[in-house]
Amino acid sequence: MRLITYFGKKKNMSFSQQAAKVVKRICVIGPECTGKTDLSKFLASHYKTNWVEEYARAYLNKLGKPYTQADLTKIAHGQLRMEDEWQTGANRILICDTNLLVIKVWSEHKFGNCDEEIIEKMQSRIYDLFLLTNIDIPWENDPQREHPDKREYFWDIYKKELAQTNTLVVEVTGDREARRKKSIEAIDSLLSGS
Repeated sequence: MRLITYFGKKKNMSFSQQAAKVVKRICVIGPECTGKTDLSKFLASHYKTNWVEEYARAYLNKLGKPYTQADLTKIAHGQLRMEDEWQTGANRILICDTNLLVIKVWSEHKFGNCDEEIIEKMQSRIYDLFLLTNIDIPWENDPQREHPDKREYFWDIYKKELAQTNTLVVEVTGDREARRKKSIEAIDSLLSGS
């Protein structure tokens, strides 16, 4: 066994956890209400693999009050924990419906800064592909969605942030079928090594 550090705590890494490292991480990311969850579920089904839901949804549903900056750090812990748990047993790829970059963007927008721990963990987490979902689909109201009027603003932020990751980013646009097709092409290309 090998020792790893996870949010300041040392843990033993089992053989299955080490083997899980060969699983490619695909992150579906983008502004609010751009079809991330729908696409994530579809891709997991298509590739017969695991997908990691957005931890913030369940957390905020149970919170029962407006979230604070400290809640965002707790959400980051939960998101990473879920990724690590679901990666074990994934079939070649793990589909992640969001990542810590989303938490960073929200924290900076709402609170003017981001907890350094979130930034450190975000920078140390490796993804093999980002599928950036465009704002070209209609807005749907949801109690957790906050900014229907700022979709283009957040789209630009995600594009700039992702450009700094040195990871392949594929912009996913169009209707549901076009998005699915483009995503499958990008993932198949990644898996084939081309």
